[in-house]
Amino acid sequence: MMEDMKIRDSIAEDKKYLIQWLNDPKILRWFPMCNYREILDAATIWMSYIEKNGVFTAVIDNTPVGIANLYVPMYKRLEHQCLFAIIVDEKYRNKGIGSALLKELIKQARERFHIEMLHLEVYKGNPAIRLYERFGFIQYGIHKRFFKEISGEYLDKIMMYKFI
Repeated sequence: MMEDMKIRDSIAEDKKYLIQWLNDPKILRWFPMCNYREILDAATIWMSYIEKNGVFTAVIDNTPVGIANLYVPMYKRLEHQCLFAIIVDEKYRNKGIGSALLKELIKQARERFHIEMLHLEVYKGNPAIRLYERFGFIQYGIHKRFFKEISGEYLDKIMMYKFI
């Protein structure tokens, strides 16, 4: 992990970085959005979890380099589990930032929200799958041909979980 990297609770101003990263075709490839309007909608939903203290930003020299979100459940019977997502700026990949964000998500999920299980959705071929496997996430299903690229190519969605 980069020594000068810190993780803090996200603030509204971090949304512009999330939009910038999602607008990068190399990152957007791994998310279901396909245009700027959809990116704005997704970023608005993602950042709405700031109100629940469920969004975390990795920063270097006060500049965001990655962001992670716990989609904190709003229903009592679902409070024990939580979907999450992570994005790391392309320039800062493979430097331990994704691992640090995932460690922080697990810590906050346990301590702030008393979550027992985290789960995620990732598309087949996404290099982040290795990160999740290193952290002990287990694949429990594949949704074949989950989304269709404009080119006509289909991507399978892989669902993973871990009891924490």
